[in-house]
Amino acid sequence: MLDLILRRANLTDGRTGIDIGVADGRIAAIEPALAAEAGREIDATGRLVTPPFVDSHFHLDSALSVGRPRFNESGTLLEGIKIWGELKPAITTKDIYDRALKLCHWAIAKGTLAIRSHVDICDDRLLAVDALLAVRETMKSFIDIQLVAFPQDGYLRSPNAKKNLAEALARGVDVVGGIPHFERTMADGALAVADLCRIAADRGLMVDMHCDESDDPLSRHVETLAAETVRHGLHGRVTGSHLTSMHSMDNYYVSKLFALMREAKLNAVANPLINITLQGRHDTYPKRRGMTRVKELLNAGINVSFGHDCVMDPWYGLGSHDMLEVAHMGLHVGHMTGRDEMRACFAAVTTAGAKTLGLSDYGLEVGKPANMVVLQAADQVEALRLRPVRLHVFRSGHEIATTPAVSATLDLGGAETTIDFSL
Repeated sequence: MLDLILRRANLTDGRTGIDIGVADGRIAAIEPALAAEAGREIDATGRLVTPPFVDSHFHLDSALSVGRPRFNESGTLLEGIKIWGELKPAITTKDIYDRALKLCHWAIAKGTLAIRSHVDICDDRLLAVDALLAVRETMKSFIDIQLVAFPQDGYLRSPNAKKNLAEALARGVDVVGGIPHFERTMADGALAVADLCRIAADRGLMVDMHCDESDDPLSRHVETLAAETVRHGLHGRVTGSHLTSMHSMDNYYVSKLFALMREAKLNAVANPLINITLQGRHDTYPKRRGMTRVKELLNAGINVSFGHDCVMDPWYGLGSHDMLEVAHMGLHVGHMTGRDEMRACFAAVTTAGAKTLGLSDYGLEVGKPANMVVLQAADQVEALRLRPVRLHVFRSGHEIATTPAVSATLDLGGAETTIDFSL
């Protein structure tokens, strides 16, 4: 007797009419016409069942703070940083905790059960560190939260960043972060990358750096990041986030860079919604798109995942933490409208994100935790087109979110027609 069976599901590997059996919080069977009974059965009726969505790059500490103390009227990265600096003295641990908790609720409703969040450690009080560690503890049964010690104002540029980063890691923050392009000089940026990778190697931690979030093609800290990854044997444990300067680099240099990144098994994270909003602000026309070279990175054999980055904060005043919206934007900006390319964008918010975060217990496989999302869509491409509701969200076999199916009823001269925008 199983606890749960999802009947007649479509899977992301192309199989259809598949039953998924769950027992004791784990997947017990994945096969057609499963000959078993369960305490609860759900007929998926040809709808896509996927592993949960993964947000590879986010900022929980600033989420839902839009308009405080003022709005970012220029829409630029630097004004956003300035506004955050103005807000920091006024925020409290409770304020950060409450906003981050609310965002986690939104994420779960959208089927996102893993988030890597950067946490600003340049406030000497480390309020955000304490608040997000508390949120991680509160939500650990429902959502996986990784925290990155992020020196927002520069590891070498901010007077107490070294001490604060060490303290944040001591308190339980998971990942070493950095922002080399925001240091005072290129040399300082390279030195920061070297120092931070050494710290991660000494502590056995992963690395995730805001790297080259700039339109400047000479911002090339990802090269140093790849070299330091190899130097310290951190292969596969290091992530370069944003990498937007790559959209302005010449092709010859990028061909060299891809080889270095592949050798280091570097993960790359693009943030389509925010990258295209914040980059290219100095351009008139032609205006650069702003996102890194996602298609080319994938073709070079580099793991690429997507992050939402911001939701209603000083940098981005929109969003509901829908990772399908992120992937939808990414495929458009990246000219990735081929069928396999669109599936790769879906993977960028699921399996590729799990690889970036190092989630070993992720995926729809027998023996793994029954973490699953049922979408009102038949396959990945339809999910990207419709950004549909998450009909059921399961964590360890327990349903933690549900949304009714959506349809529209038309009355066209007395003849009612119901549509859900599927073919």
